[in-house]
Amino acid sequence: MPAPNPLNPPLAEGIRRLGFRKWYERELLSSHAHMALAVLAAVALLASFEAFDGASREEKMLNTVFVVVSAAVTLWSLQRYTYLLMHAEELANQANCPRCQAYGQLRLSERPARTESTDGNAQRLVPVCCKRCGFEWDLDDG
Repeated sequence: MPAPNPLNPPLAEGIRRLGFRKWYERELLSSHAHMALAVLAAVALLASFEAFDGASREEKMLNTVFVVVSAAVTLWSLQRYTYLLMHAEELANQANCPRCQAYGQLRLSERPARTESTDGNAQRLVPVCCKRCGFEWDLDDG
């Protein structure tokens, strides 16, 4: 599993500081920034391939390095894009209050966060509370 987004706070801290909706917005913006990076790196990859025509031996060696670096950046940024987007969407699907159906109107609950392990997979459960009706439930941040 990839690491969480280093530029944005984790879910519990983000809800505490920013609120769920702002945290979600920042996660989406970060994921789309990675998509833009992937497009730019793919263009650089194609440009590096194009530069092979008529190049000297030393230039071809340098172009090979550019191809490898561009391909690595493209693959890494696509992987980060999909992880961040899916993580944000998975949590957004859990942000409806089960009682009153209010979307994203939640705050951290006073209960401590806990971790459950099922089938070898650790699930971080973040306790939240609806701002509208006060109902408490857990968001699965695993």
